[in-house]
Amino acid sequence: MQFVDEVDIHVQSGHGGSGSLSFRREKFVPRGGPDGGNGGGGGSVYAVADPHRNTLVHFQFNPDYKAPRGGNGAGALRSGRTAKDLEIPVPVGTLIHKKDLETGELEQVADLTTVGQRVLLAKGGRGGLGNAHFATSTNRAPRKVQPGEPGEEFDFHLTLKLLADVGLVGFPNAGKSTFISVVSAAKPKIADYPFTTLTPNLGVVALSGDRSFVVADVPGLIEGAHEGHGLGDQFLRHIERTKVLVHIVDVSGASGREPVEDFDIIRRELELYNPELIAKPQLVAANKIDALDDPKRVTALEKRAKKLKLKFFQISAVTGEGVKSLIEAAWPIIAKAREEERQMLDLAREEDEADSSSEALAKEDYNPALMPPLRDSKKTSKKRR
Repeated sequence: MQFVDEVDIHVQSGHGGSGSLSFRREKFVPRGGPDGGNGGGGGSVYAVADPHRNTLVHFQFNPDYKAPRGGNGAGALRSGRTAKDLEIPVPVGTLIHKKDLETGELEQVADLTTVGQRVLLAKGGRGGLGNAHFATSTNRAPRKVQPGEPGEEFDFHLTLKLLADVGLVGFPNAGKSTFISVVSAAKPKIADYPFTTLTPNLGVVALSGDRSFVVADVPGLIEGAHEGHGLGDQFLRHIERTKVLVHIVDVSGASGREPVEDFDIIRRELELYNPELIAKPQLVAANKIDALDDPKRVTALEKRAKKLKLKFFQISAVTGEGVKSLIEAAWPIIAKAREEERQMLDLAREEDEADSSSEALAKEDYNPALMPPLRDSKKTSKKRR
């Protein structure tokens, strides 16, 4: 399946149905009175985080979404049907921005980070009132009805940021894809040429004691990645949500580069792209020690990591040496970050519940006078004359 992580869509909610102008006309009921029913509400449009979606590719072929309109009211006090809401499934980790077509400005609407999270994109129009609603003691035969409110119409820009606990970063051919294939069931393409990985790969790492986390392998970074060189800026967003970064550094000498220089370049690119990335917890892994020809490379990289107060590991993704120690070292960081997220989520839920209670108490009754009449008795009488 093609990997797509940015797309534009157009959304329109349903219009409300119109109220009915009707009078009861039955034998032996000379003064039946008004019996026009109300129109039904239009369908709203929601975005829902779906765990079975992992790309935005389906939006490329179906960018337009329209909810059904509500039914019109009818005589005998029959209300129009209320239209069903339209739910749009999106991958977990999708950022939704409202887009201004004239200025191109983006306004963030939602960040769907949990499975089943649901956000309103466009509210359906309210149904209009029938003439039975306007009957009073002084106006027993009203000819006033309301049209349904129009639905809302917006353009949105969707951006996918993969949800992963661990992000693997490093130069092309550093061994990131081999590492993720060893620690998880992911099967990325592995070859001995640069940029073998063209799209991010996700893998689930299972540890003892019913512990697990998700690791993301993004395409290799090069100098100038934050400016768009290579594939850097196209996929760097996918490590913004990670809880810990693991630097996979090739120390074998096969690349002809110096490990310390590679490590510093990657850190600089992360900082230039987003300063928050360099502030994340980081682990340093000297990879390909099974093919090491000069131990000085490992020693120099270890000194650099210790100077930055980062934990250092010697691993071989091919043989599995040191891999278990590395993933176990990442777990305490992940567990701590998850607990902090859980506490923040609980606090946000409490605030939402408090806000909902306040809104319910302050909600005003619907005022029919705020909507224009569809037909008026005076205009009708003039036309008849």
